[in-house]
Amino acid sequence: MAEHAVVIAGGGPTGMMLAAELALAKVDVVVVERRPDHALDGSRSGGLHARTIEVLDQRGIADRFLAEGQAMQVQAFARIPLDISDFPTRHNYGLALWQSHFERILAAWVSELGVPVARGHEVTGFTQDDTGVDVELSDGRSLRADYLVGCDGGRSVIRKAAGIQFPGWDPSTCWLIAEVEMDEEPVLGLRQGGGIGRADGGSVRVVLTEQGLEHASEPTLKDLSEALIAVDGTDYGVHSPKWISRFTDMTRQAASYRKGRVLLAGDAAHVHPPQGGQGLNTGVQDAVNLGWKLAQVIDGRSPDGLLDTYHAERHPVGARVLRNTMAQVALTGTDERTGALRDTISELLSMDEPRKRFAAMLSGLDVHYDLGEGHPLLGRRMPDLDLVTADGPLRLFTLLHDARPVLLNLGEPGGFDITPWADRVQPIDAAYAGLWELPVLGPVTAPAAALIRPDGYVAWVGEGTDTGLRDALTTWFGAP
Repeated sequence: MAEHAVVIAGGGPTGMMLAAELALAKVDVVVVERRPDHALDGSRSGGLHARTIEVLDQRGIADRFLAEGQAMQVQAFARIPLDISDFPTRHNYGLALWQSHFERILAAWVSELGVPVARGHEVTGFTQDDTGVDVELSDGRSLRADYLVGCDGGRSVIRKAAGIQFPGWDPSTCWLIAEVEMDEEPVLGLRQGGGIGRADGGSVRVVLTEQGLEHASEPTLKDLSEALIAVDGTDYGVHSPKWISRFTDMTRQAASYRKGRVLLAGDAAHVHPPQGGQGLNTGVQDAVNLGWKLAQVIDGRSPDGLLDTYHAERHPVGARVLRNTMAQVALTGTDERTGALRDTISELLSMDEPRKRFAAMLSGLDVHYDLGEGHPLLGRRMPDLDLVTADGPLRLFTLLHDARPVLLNLGEPGGFDITPWADRVQPIDAAYAGLWELPVLGPVTAPAAALIRPDGYVAWVGEGTDTGLRDALTTWFGAP
């Protein structure tokens, strides 16, 4: 039986991002993925939000994705566009990039980090005990791991085998989505419940609401033709589908993201409608929250209880995504009452304050983990400051490339003694003369120091003293 510190079931965006995070921490991790390669059948995510781009920038790989995607304003609530070009972030935009390209680029990075990926295999079950997990594979082999993480999608085998409940709401709407060719030039643009646009290679991508929720078979070209005729009065001579699939607005969330040595992330932990484009982004950010915590527990630096903070922090984020996507689906109705409501919401979101609040929510820039009372930075993402150090200018995000925590001292050099944590935390003396500004909140008081976790969130803020610093270091990075 092969042994690993962590087995990740599922090699999609969430699983691969988690694998990379663990690899950066020198954790022995293997990914088990049923697909033979990273090619995708059907439609998945169409792009990245600002916070996900920041997360990739924290690891020094954002440029790989930016080089292949199109930077643009992608945020929209129920199709009401929300511009974030005035947001205080280096990446005040989204990135149009199909998931197939995102996975390819991410897989190349994971390969560089030396993570083995067992493709063409599936996790079919497991048993766990006090010391580890025996993981069963589809080829009859078994793996032994300290921890198993289910990143295996909405129908997660791991979640079901763990007996974790998946409460939520059954679907109320069904959509057809396809990439096809057409003899006639279609009218591009939005329709109620969908739209038609150009895809890669000159083909056409179609998303349309379908009649009924129960379907006995996989969608066909005939189904798509009928849906087009119902909406536009013509099917534009549709032919040669690359793929056709269905999706619904089913909305569910795992009751717990952890059960013993088994954890869930991404779609295995939460499924929801695609409105707002938040699924892939939420999963990647799940992975970045979990990775460093799992690594520290495996290395023995932190107690097992640190893993409970993963559920405590990410479950509320997922719950909010579920609620806002359900609200967006409610605004896609075609009756006049829904139209009036949509017009009212559109008017509301044209105002500055509501626009900023909703856009920050969708883009992930307003995530706030509850770490107690204190400075507005506490529990929020650390801005990518242009620092000045004794060795010259330095972007803050470069300090996070190796996924190591940072104690940023903006006061008297050498003002903090963290000798017991010197092998775990990077102390950086620097100066910053610019404005401190956070999305939605606006300008905030400049701190004297900040303890920054590997995921880029602030765990402690100093305001002239080291009060609370040792407690924060112990809580997040282990006892001295």
